[in-house]
Amino acid sequence: MKKPIKKFLFNADNDSNWGLLLLRLFTGAAMMTHGYGKLFNNLEGFSEFVAEIGFPFPMFFGFMAGFTEFFGALFLALGFMTGVFGSLLAFTMFVAAFIALAGDPFSSRELALFYMVASIFFISKGAGKYSIDFLIGKGK
Repeated sequence: MKKPIKKFLFNADNDSNWGLLLLRLFTGAAMMTHGYGKLFNNLEGFSEFVAEIGFPFPMFFGFMAGFTEFFGALFLALGFMTGVFGSLLAFTMFVAAFIALAGDPFSSRELALFYMVASIFFISKGAGKYSIDFLIGKGK
């Protein structure tokens, strides 16, 4: 078997950084769409929902969820402070999946769970070499 075909079929020594970049960009951009609505279009309404599920200081926690889903996702997409923003996103999605959507079927919670698992993936794997984190760390 020719080497490029074998490399494609079996991922032998492929550079995974392109895959990390693609997943990071898509996950961050998609997550930003959820945060945008909360943060810029309906923070008051979302904060009322936060109060309904039992969080204290609903305006603060509503803002933090929207901020994390928008700006945290933007920074994840850019690969900037991936561990910090990945942790914030994972926590926010944990709350969404297991508190806000607690009684809902899996099909209603799977998107929040996907974002949570993707965030945990980036916490453990890092952003890859096509990221701001890599550029900053390279200067050490």
